[in-house]
Amino acid sequence: MKIYFFGIVTLLAITIASCRHSHYTDPLTPEQALESFQLNDSFTIEIFATEPFVNDPVSLTFDDRGNAFVVEMPDYPFQSRPGRGNGQIRMLVDNDKDGRTDDAKIFADSLSEATSITPWDGGLIVTAAPDIFFMKDTNGDHRADIKQLMFTGFFKGNSEAQITALLFNIDNWIYAANNGQSGSVSSPNASDNKKLSITGSDFRFEANSMTFERASGSGQFGQTIDRWGNRFLTQNSLHIEQVVIESKYLNRHPFMPPVSTTHALSDHQELMDQVTPPPYWRQERTNRRNAAFREKNVDRVEYADKHFTGAAGGIVYGGDGFSETYRGNYFVGDVAGNLVHRDVLIPSDSSPVFIAVKPKNEMNREFLASTDPWFRPVNFCVGPDGYLYIVDMYRQHIEAPFAIPEDLRREMNFMNGSEFGRIYRVKPKNAGQAKPRTTNFTAMKTAELVDYLSHPNMPFRFQAQRILFERHDRSAIPPLVTLAAGNNAEGKVHALYSLKGMNALTFDLVKQALRDKHPAVRASATRLAEDFPESFPLLVELTNDSSIGVSYQACLSLGNFTSKQPLEPLAEVLIKKGYDRWFRFAVLSSETGISNQFIEELQKKGWFNGSNSNGSQAYLSDFARITVVKNNKSDLEHFLKIIAAKDFPESCRTSVLEGASKGLSDTSDSEYKKWVETMLEKLKP
Repeated sequence: MKIYFFGIVTLLAITIASCRHSHYTDPLTPEQALESFQLNDSFTIEIFATEPFVNDPVSLTFDDRGNAFVVEMPDYPFQSRPGRGNGQIRMLVDNDKDGRTDDAKIFADSLSEATSITPWDGGLIVTAAPDIFFMKDTNGDHRADIKQLMFTGFFKGNSEAQITALLFNIDNWIYAANNGQSGSVSSPNASDNKKLSITGSDFRFEANSMTFERASGSGQFGQTIDRWGNRFLTQNSLHIEQVVIESKYLNRHPFMPPVSTTHALSDHQELMDQVTPPPYWRQERTNRRNAAFREKNVDRVEYADKHFTGAAGGIVYGGDGFSETYRGNYFVGDVAGNLVHRDVLIPSDSSPVFIAVKPKNEMNREFLASTDPWFRPVNFCVGPDGYLYIVDMYRQHIEAPFAIPEDLRREMNFMNGSEFGRIYRVKPKNAGQAKPRTTNFTAMKTAELVDYLSHPNMPFRFQAQRILFERHDRSAIPPLVTLAAGNNAEGKVHALYSLKGMNALTFDLVKQALRDKHPAVRASATRLAEDFPESFPLLVELTNDSSIGVSYQACLSLGNFTSKQPLEPLAEVLIKKGYDRWFRFAVLSSETGISNQFIEELQKKGWFNGSNSNGSQAYLSDFARITVVKNNKSDLEHFLKIIAAKDFPESCRTSVLEGASKGLSDTSDSEYKKWVETMLEKLKP
């Protein structure tokens, strides 16, 4: 039965029971809601927009002219019939310039499942499963008169797990979170009738050329980047994950075993300091589930509160309105816990990942927590003023009905609050009244846009780069070259990628950046160096960089070169850093790293004679799995001959047998399987 039919039945049931709300509280006015907030002492919070100018907001963005646009999702949690959606995109207007919305203009309506927007070419790109559209107002009436289908074929079936969270990244690609859902994506603008399976991945596209492909990760309702383009995801009960290895590396050969491309960063598990009690239905459902676990002797405990279950909309703060202490911090909402959580992102010194640490001044509290259970912080945005904006859907219930037992659903009105919606602005206490910062990027000359690539407000930098990429104005090349050779690290990176977007990046500029004093510049230059074969010796040097992030990227980038070139440097990388799984994956993703010559090189250097903690056994297990899957008998015989040698450690043979067994599970050729099993028997003690 379709979800919208289920929705009709459910609505009939809740209409009958609508007078029964003994277990649930009533809504607060916007002013009362402000009083319910417990906020970090250094900040204040104020209303930017509220009903009737916004209802059911789920995404906010500011366009090239500084106009605020919000996506509304009033049909949630039910799916509307095709073509009968009630979703809207509104432009929020502050006529008297007091910092608070006093009017709204409908940019688009009758939308089904619209969840996110991002500016492009004077209009907006919109995710609305199963589609992604481009919409634009061309006659100045603030209403979109162009609606073009860009892509279609995304999963549609659960509003909480559909294509969403659009963002323009520093590499000139636009990324979207797909939650790993199945889909066969195509574009009416593609000349080759390409259909792309995106099952298990996110999605990205280059909007000028309409090139599209899979992207690593499976973000659910939230995706963000830091100032260098590192991507972080929000995944419901995991409030922050980092994308550590991109799909383009894992796809260099077809034999890679399944690899999780993301890493959960939290050093405090998934705990939060919630001040609202769990809603009646959740506590009751949790009690029932835990009773069932005990009855079945299942070693599992479910929690009704104080644990992330509804993380949404995470954002790395890159504005210039907060002090330096907060720049680069990660903010994320939990719609079930009615709070906003903050993490400080610290680079690990032993792995190419960050660690998300809860700040000392918020150890027993949250950055923001509300005593109002209707507070539903689903998304965030940094405004032109440099302040943090919180998108509050403001609903009595935020969960999908099908996840709640039927008897508990009867007294729950899932549409209660659909007439409400709030957007708040968070700013430092000493900031005074919010004053709009007028920035019309559309009217700027190309040279002005280049200047903004060094601006302290991160959204301005990315707006400027995006418009330079849209215009493709080659008069930007001289000032970009000057900026790439300058002293501002952010400006350098934006300039380098802007030049790449114009096909004007030179090896001389990349070479200079590879030797920059800032590790983030070196890491970016390392990725860009992949287009220049002459960069090979410099990349070899960078595998020993003092920054583990640069060393990791150099290891990944070396894998693009021919099989014999990186043999020795990649072996040295494994010997020094093979204890870390990301370095092992980086090497395995290369043609070099899955060759028998590489195993012989590692054996010659004595890596397999070391302790298990150096990662050698884990590497051998994955290598054996890949070698079996390759279905090349001579390769496998050669490998097993190496392993069978008397001087090869017995513990390593065990790892090989374990990996080869997994490879057999990945193989469908029965005759080949029997042959492999016979060969492996010879290796057993």
